Amino acid sequence: MTERGNLLDKLKRMAERNVRGKETELSAPIADPVPRSAQVIRLPLWPEGVRGVPNSVLRSALFGAIKRGKRAYQDAIEKASVDGVRVIHTGPQLDQADLDVWEQCLHLARTEGLGSRIQFAGHSFLKAIGRSTGKSQHEWLKGALRRLMTSLVELQDGKKAYAGQLLHDWARDDETGHHVIEINPRLIQMYGSDGWTQVEWAERLALKGRPLALWLHGFYGTHAAPYPLRVETLHRLCGSETRLLKHFRAELKEALAVLAAATDWACWIDDADLVRVEKKPTASQGRLKLKSKAAKVSKGTA
Repeated sequence: MTERGNLLDKLKRMAERNVRGKETELSAPIADPVPRSAQVIRLPLWPEGVRGVPNSVLRSALFGAIKRGKRAYQDAIEKASVDGVRVIHTGPQLDQADLDVWEQCLHLARTEGLGSRIQFAGHSFLKAIGRSTGKSQHEWLKGALRRLMTSLVELQDGKKAYAGQLLHDWARDDETGHHVIEINPRLIQMYGSDGWTQVEWAERLALKGRPLALWLHGFYGTHAAPYPLRVETLHRLCGSETRLLKHFRAELKEALAVLAAATDWACWIDDADLVRVEKKPTASQGRLKLKSKAAKVSKGTA
């Protein structure tokens, strides 16, 4: 056989092997994707007595200071927020009670991990957020978890960003009363050394049923040394549904008094219509403040 004939036979055999290989590949079962549990991401391990929440959530009207009642559906609504933070929400309107639920979900996820399947009993969950455990409260909890699962958010805080659901998944076994939730691992983007706050849980529970005081507690909790803000600014930031500023001012004055009683903060509205809050920084905020001051000194800007 000539050299040309040998080459043609070789090419023919190679082509046949390629065809057989493709047939095998097409007939083989499609491999399952990497299970989400393999993507477990660890949140900072904060203490039992606090809840770790991204600052972008607490510095915006995502969970507004609104009263109980019918929820409006929001379609890609940009929520009021401080400079440097951007929050866009699609889904049912969220209130401070929904925030209680989300904070407790994050609290459970700090040990189980983002991306893992987290199981809990409705009874113990309700007790942890200061609720009674009757049938109506179990139904309310299902509604809150459903609202969180159907809420799509876009969060941006400086260079940190997250887009996704507040709860990636939720299911409930009506026979056992156990719930299973999952939180998107990408939410870790909103944490880091300065992207989140430890909310004092006992203080928050003491403010139960006071939407504006709860929002103020979360907002001012993100600041080691709060700066004065105009009443009208807080009216916008908290998402209040009170239309007239004079009525909101009266509500704010009462909420600040309640907030001061539940914390060791001094809270008041001064003669220039500025809200002033003086508080002792937490240990972590104190360390961050000292670190920032040291950095300024080293640069000669202090």
